Amino acid sequence: MQFDLTFFLGFVFHPPAALLYGLWITVASTVLAMAMGIILGVLLAISGLSRSWLLQSFNQVYIAFFRGTPVLVQLMLIYFGLPYLFGGFDMFPPVIPLGPIALSGAMVAGIVAFGLHEAAYMSEITRAGISAVDPGQAEAAKSLGMSRSLTLRKIILPQAVRVIVPPLGNQFNAMFKTTSLLSVIAVPEMFHIADAIHAATYRTFEVYLGVSVYYLVLTGIWTILQRRLEAHLKTEFVATPARSAKAKPRAPSAGRAGLSVHPRE
Repeated sequence: MQFDLTFFLGFVFHPPAALLYGLWITVASTVLAMAMGIILGVLLAISGLSRSWLLQSFNQVYIAFFRGTPVLVQLMLIYFGLPYLFGGFDMFPPVIPLGPIALSGAMVAGIVAFGLHEAAYMSEITRAGISAVDPGQAEAAKSLGMSRSLTLRKIILPQAVRVIVPPLGNQFNAMFKTTSLLSVIAVPEMFHIADAIHAATYRTFEVYLGVSVYYLVLTGIWTILQRRLEAHLKTEFVATPARSAKAKPRAPSAGRAGLSVHPRE
């Protein structure tokens, strides 16, 4: 068989409704899994930086497991292993309502697996971002009587965001591609639908090249958004311009000198 350009262009520019539905499943799974991963990752990073050896140990074991084992194995453990472990308990029913939409049980299991996996990476990314903030910021906040939690929320995390966003964007792009693993548990995401179209048409190269174009578009759009977000954060945290030479300079306050929300470049 030769490459059918007409079929390929029709697949890309006039996709069937099932493929568009699979595209929506891919995007929704990515967003939900990343949201879960970010929230858990921040909590894990905080526990890893805490003074409690128990929390630190839990953080290290969690990261070692989820970064040291394949995400496909983790997906199998959660979707097939947990119901088996709990003795026939229907952990993932066929349909799970979530507000105005309904998610399949397999999709929820995949989101949970990907979210737990992503949390391990986001923990390390967040920890690196927090560690990059000048320790003097926390010391100055402590001198003003601010609690550690308040210092973290108001002083440390806002400044760490600029360090966290670039690797976070890379993880988001990776998650778009990771969702293709949902096909092994019959979630009708984009790759699963493309595989079904291939089975019906036997147009192997055209179908898989076409679905590759869709993945490239998704990652390309996110890359553009990520760059704009990074540029926005750069302008938000840019150093405050020096005062006019005509203005009389004032000595910085001893208590607030280290609490600038506009860190020096």
